[in-house]
Amino acid sequence: MARTHEFTFSGNPDFDFEIRTTIGQAYSGAADIGEVLAAVHGVGDKDHEGWFHAWRELGSRVAAQGEASAAAGHAVSAAAAFLRAASYYATAVNAVASLPSDDDLLPTFRAHRAAWDRWVDLVDVRIDRVDIPYGDTTMPGYLFHAASAAGETGATGASSASRPMLVVANGSDGALTSLWSAAVSGALRRGYDALVFDGPGQQSMLFERGVPFRPDWEAVLTPVLDFVLAQPGVDADRVAVYGISQAGYWVPRALAFEHRFAAAVVDPGVVDVSTSWTEHLPANMRKLLDEAQDEKFDRDMAMGMKFSHELSYTWAFRARPYGTTGYAETMRAVLQYTAEDVAGRISTPLLITSPEHEQFWPGQSERLAALTPDVSTLLPFTEAEGADFHVQPLARSLTEQRMFDWLDERLRDSVR
Repeated sequence: MARTHEFTFSGNPDFDFEIRTTIGQAYSGAADIGEVLAAVHGVGDKDHEGWFHAWRELGSRVAAQGEASAAAGHAVSAAAAFLRAASYYATAVNAVASLPSDDDLLPTFRAHRAAWDRWVDLVDVRIDRVDIPYGDTTMPGYLFHAASAAGETGATGASSASRPMLVVANGSDGALTSLWSAAVSGALRRGYDALVFDGPGQQSMLFERGVPFRPDWEAVLTPVLDFVLAQPGVDADRVAVYGISQAGYWVPRALAFEHRFAAAVVDPGVVDVSTSWTEHLPANMRKLLDEAQDEKFDRDMAMGMKFSHELSYTWAFRARPYGTTGYAETMRAVLQYTAEDVAGRISTPLLITSPEHEQFWPGQSERLAALTPDVSTLLPFTEAEGADFHVQPLARSLTEQRMFDWLDERLRDSVR
């Protein structure tokens, strides 16, 4: 029997994972497998310019199809095209990471968000654009409303007058289309309302406002929850939170201080964000960092980057959300993103996915479960199921089934 690691869509591991992630969104309508594979066919493993342009051009072509359908009065077809276009533009945004210039970043992001907003306006779902109070500013978000008829109850026992709510938290570089595919579409089908938003360091907050990440994510998630609880029709006893990718850190960190959520899912669990950075450092470089020899660390890093322009471009792209400049400064910032010392305070029922062959934070789902033994459930996903690799990109249907079955049961139990 073939296993997922025995076939690849590209010899470049980053390209291969992006293809898997994008075609995995076909389950929720955010991709069409054939057009994706056709678009990237022939792109060489080291052709980063070609990789970017393949996705950018695919997004533009599908967006044009959406405009043509909309002009002809075919709203359903137009909405479907704009959702796919938004997904493809989002992949193009990530592809900018390996380009020598980020000149294409903001225009591509704005094309992504424009396609997403066209979908929001056309799709047969009630979606409100919202601004969530955050300090002296706001965070942009989208509030999705389940289409349950008056008096109708769903799997969670929710009626149109009082429904469960799923807050969906993004990772380090994910787009809103990925959140639709990861959780929102499944939530709506089960009678949940759902909220997505850009937090500090994410998407519009970073690219358009220059607001960086922060490690104390309770300062983000608590005002989001306050906003949710103020919305009409929300059952305060049935508000859950889902975090994908690096939100596997954001959410547990916040839950250590914010105890009002009825349940939480992290996909996967992340205790220490920095390991995805430090594990790639040679031992001598880690020693310089440990000994606070920042000047030598920066000098040696700069020398190493001269031998790999692609690595230097990627470093700059990945460092941007942390609001730092120097190499050592960036590493010291990333080292603050740990929940090791606070995870034991979590009292919220917590589901932790654990995919085989997790490539970014291996073993951390298990570590988070060990730190939260009284409240956590570890949920394995395997290669034999076609559900391996970070966030199970080719098994989103299976992931949705398992996490919502668990959430349905927890939210039923939470009703007073």
